[in-house]
Amino acid sequence: MRSFYRLLLHRILVPSIVLVGLVWALPGVSLAQLKLQSPAEYLGYGMGERFTPHHKIVEYARYIAANSERVDLTEFGTSFEGRPLLYLTISTAQNLSNKDEIRQNNLKLTGLMEGQASSNQKSIVWLSYNVHGNEAVASEAALWTLWELADPANAKTGAWLEHTVVIMDPCLNPDGRDRYVNWYDQMLGFEPNMNMDAREHSEPWPGGRSNHYYFDMNRDWAWQTQRETQARAVVYHQWMPHVHIDFHEMGMDSPYFFAPSAEPFHEYVTPWQRQFQTTIGMKNVHYFDKNAWLYYTREVFDLFAPSYGDTWPTMNGAIGITVEQGGSGRAGLAGTKANGDTLSFYDRVIHQHVTGLASVEATAEHHTQVIKEFKAFFDKARANPPGKHKTYVIKASNKADDLNRLKQWLDANYIRYGYAKTDMTTTGFHYRQASDQRVTVQAGDLVIPAAQPKGVQVAVLFEPRTTIVDSLTYDFTAWSVPYIRGLDAYALAGTVAMEAKGPSMAASSPVLNEKPYAYLVSYNSLEDTQFLAKLLRKKIHVRFANKPFEIEGKRFDRGSLVITREDNEDRSDFDAVVMSTAAQTGRVLNTTQTGFATKGSDLGSRYGYVGHPRVLSFSGEGTQSGGVGEVWHFFEQQIGYPITMAHATEANRVDLSKYDVIVLASSINTLRGDAGMTRLMDWVREGGRLILMGSAVGMAVDTKEFGDLKYKKGPEDDHKNPQPGYGGRERRAVSSDNTGSIYKVKLDPTHPLAYGYGDTYFSMKLNASALEYSKDGWNVGIVPKGGYVSGFVGHKIKPQLEESANFIVYERGRGSVVILHDNPLYRAFWESGKLMAANAVFFVGRD
Repeated sequence: MRSFYRLLLHRILVPSIVLVGLVWALPGVSLAQLKLQSPAEYLGYGMGERFTPHHKIVEYARYIAANSERVDLTEFGTSFEGRPLLYLTISTAQNLSNKDEIRQNNLKLTGLMEGQASSNQKSIVWLSYNVHGNEAVASEAALWTLWELADPANAKTGAWLEHTVVIMDPCLNPDGRDRYVNWYDQMLGFEPNMNMDAREHSEPWPGGRSNHYYFDMNRDWAWQTQRETQARAVVYHQWMPHVHIDFHEMGMDSPYFFAPSAEPFHEYVTPWQRQFQTTIGMKNVHYFDKNAWLYYTREVFDLFAPSYGDTWPTMNGAIGITVEQGGSGRAGLAGTKANGDTLSFYDRVIHQHVTGLASVEATAEHHTQVIKEFKAFFDKARANPPGKHKTYVIKASNKADDLNRLKQWLDANYIRYGYAKTDMTTTGFHYRQASDQRVTVQAGDLVIPAAQPKGVQVAVLFEPRTTIVDSLTYDFTAWSVPYIRGLDAYALAGTVAMEAKGPSMAASSPVLNEKPYAYLVSYNSLEDTQFLAKLLRKKIHVRFANKPFEIEGKRFDRGSLVITREDNEDRSDFDAVVMSTAAQTGRVLNTTQTGFATKGSDLGSRYGYVGHPRVLSFSGEGTQSGGVGEVWHFFEQQIGYPITMAHATEANRVDLSKYDVIVLASSINTLRGDAGMTRLMDWVREGGRLILMGSAVGMAVDTKEFGDLKYKKGPEDDHKNPQPGYGGRERRAVSSDNTGSIYKVKLDPTHPLAYGYGDTYFSMKLNASALEYSKDGWNVGIVPKGGYVSGFVGHKIKPQLEESANFIVYERGRGSVVILHDNPLYRAFWESGKLMAANAVFFVGRD
């Protein structure tokens, strides 16, 4: 392949420093006649000589777009830190002049756009680089691949582009990439040090893998919780590519991985998608064999969980492929592998570069069949979608906020829905009961038909129970949307007559004729928490009901917010602030002219008082960045309430008396053990509220402060066969493993932690540990016998996870400790758990 040798020449011949400006077309000279500068010529360094910061990636992309008739550039958003997100559309000049027609024709093939597609159809390849910021070779390879595709002198790529449009996203995670690149440049001496003890090979916390809020965006494709993913999903749906290549890195001692993927494949991956994965893989084999580069296939990286940059596109009709180069953040510009060989940055870049070009080449060679099979995927989805369930019904009786949030997500993913026209009784799977039974569909229930363009995605994301053919998987194995969102829903084998317009859900606050005694707001959703958070930030005092009550003919449940005039008598703007905040958050304000309750306690009774909690958490060395990010993102981006993120290394120096609540979703080394917990518990006894989620729970287990907080004993080793065979060790290990499954949790709805819920919650369990019931604390949530719902769980630990405590609240002195064994903020996608996290912050210990 000429690119390999041409790039090698550039690496040798290009001077180390070249001052280059933008080259614009001269009068009378077409873009096709210009010599397009390579990345080396433009940036002043050759392939693999140094890392390119994100602003230089953007600059080069803009240069190419301005100087190549094969390239258009589109900016579609910004990262959390304000860096531009962009993609390049690459094809022939003629194709680009008709790109809207080509794009719309493709959408007509899917059925997402009405109308008949014309004959102007091209295969579409999307190349995604650097979703993990410290897997930094990807964006470097993108620059060289962009040049090879854009260069008018490159006849070979020009021939591919006659039949193909390439969408290139050169850096999905600019914040993480710059975090890594800026750090590495500061560590580097006058030349790379290949000794792996050198500091340049030990990336500090949190590393560059994640985005600004420490989220792994490669797990976010289906859920779209992050700003970057949300913006990218909009663009993806404008194009709906036929092939999607996701570029990654892994441990530096690994050879290159490319398709075909490992088992398990999700059962709805089509034979064609499997076949063309192999076709692209064999094109890579051709070039890797030619250059004697090591590689492997069909291992480790499966195609099952729907969250990834290979699986989500696959379930949207594309050939989704992950490719992995050995290296990642530890490798730097050069490093020594375990076998003594050198792994250079150049080696890593050229592998990724060749893979990208090979994927475009393979698609171009088969463009007619690629388009044909893509259309067939959506034709079948509309006529005969996979799976036994043909309709999914979301009950209109669900909370209005939960329904609205679901519809926003459905709309963002172009999943069509309507509303049941009439009542009917049938047999179906009732998610809440986790079983088949007689169910009643009522007029106005939200109906999602499986037969639609997004039918495969619907079938995957709403399937009640996953079918897994191989237990050796890469991620969680259960994800059904009704469980994620806590919705009362049915999956039906038949269809439901539906109409486009549903019942009106609008409700408005009353017009005030006089100033009310108090404002009352029902509380059962994340939006209610957002309203509460805004009021607290505006220094409005709020109470909450710890028992149901009725006043002026209206009933209010536990947790309902009570905002009295007397509590805020010093505020002349009290009414204006409450009403404007309710309008901003879409809340219905109920008013009362009396504090007398016809049922329950009067408003002057012992209602809980929220206060204005000062919240603290810790980040930095000694914590898990993912858990830290989940807490940080929850407060700042989801409920809009301030949180102080202190350095974990300074945890023993922070004056805890300045805070009311400490939230931890990660274990903290400096606070582990009896000494650390004693310090925290001294603060709790003085009135503090400590919230421990997920891995942070282990900080308290078996400490002297929590004598009865214990993990249940795991399965004993099997001594019947003292030498069971080394080769089967991985298979045996999964019998005691749980990577992510769904369990039913029985709640105590009278406890403040469970306000806004009923008596049932569905939880994502992420590991094999389970807590014993507490004798000292309140077991607010327990997994009952028979609580398993969906996902793979090793047979040895399945009984252990049942009859265990999930959520426990301890009272200590004037304070409390909340134990959330299953982290409800995990990856920010488990929507139904967020209210519980909010309750722990604002209600527990305040009633």
